[in-house]
Amino acid sequence: MDLEKAVEHYEFLDRDVHDGFTYSHAAVLKPTEAKNDFDIVPMEWGFLPSNLRNREAVERFRNGYKDANGLWHKGFTTLNAKAENLFLNEKGEPSMFRHAAKERRCLLLSTGFYEWRHIYPANKRTGLPVKTAVKYPYYVTLKDKDYFYMAGIWQTWTDKDTGEHVDTLAIITTEANHLMRQVHNNKERMPTILNDALAYEWIMGDLSEARITEIARTQYSSLEMDACSIAKDFLESTEPSMPFEHEGLPALDYNFVDEPSVG
Repeated sequence: MDLEKAVEHYEFLDRDVHDGFTYSHAAVLKPTEAKNDFDIVPMEWGFLPSNLRNREAVERFRNGYKDANGLWHKGFTTLNAKAENLFLNEKGEPSMFRHAAKERRCLLLSTGFYEWRHIYPANKRTGLPVKTAVKYPYYVTLKDKDYFYMAGIWQTWTDKDTGEHVDTLAIITTEANHLMRQVHNNKERMPTILNDALAYEWIMGDLSEARITEIARTQYSSLEMDACSIAKDFLESTEPSMPFEHEGLPALDYNFVDEPSVG
């Protein structure tokens, strides 16, 4: 399919920035039932378990809540799913993502993404690094590519009170490559970005758990990526990806060791 022409017809692509924490719709490539083509569909960013009864339960799940005894229950952020934990979570228990990873894989269509770099400048009095980081946003793109694919998984959620049906999405993340270890340096993670061959295999292939995990852990080469600092108020800007130089911000090191390209 010609993506350049196809995306012109989707009203949910009319925003410059999709902020995951607004749980808005993102553009997703979803394979057809016959797995011989795909559709571009809107999905709510933020994977929802099927056992949540209604939107009130969704709100409690995402943001946390205080029970009748005053005990606070922490919310869950399911915008992303770690490649290492698609089938078993960090406790070794079955993951909420396991069925989707096996049966409902998709691709998020993207032109670039934003991450925050944490810098600890020296204290002017002591010369030691300050304890609280100064955060700088970056816009990350792929060289010579207008669009690219992030691996994702999806699940349909139904509001049992209203009958609302919505497809919900989580983006797969993997360990950061050399570039992203500098940009997303507090967590050292990055989206799983797939080339054309792996993207096709991800959504169309009949894959084992081992192969799904292998593709999910793909690290796109730093040599094929670029990153620039942008203004801190980029979410309010009419040109959110415009490069912006911050005083005192150390430059990124582009002297990478040779990294293998994905394939």
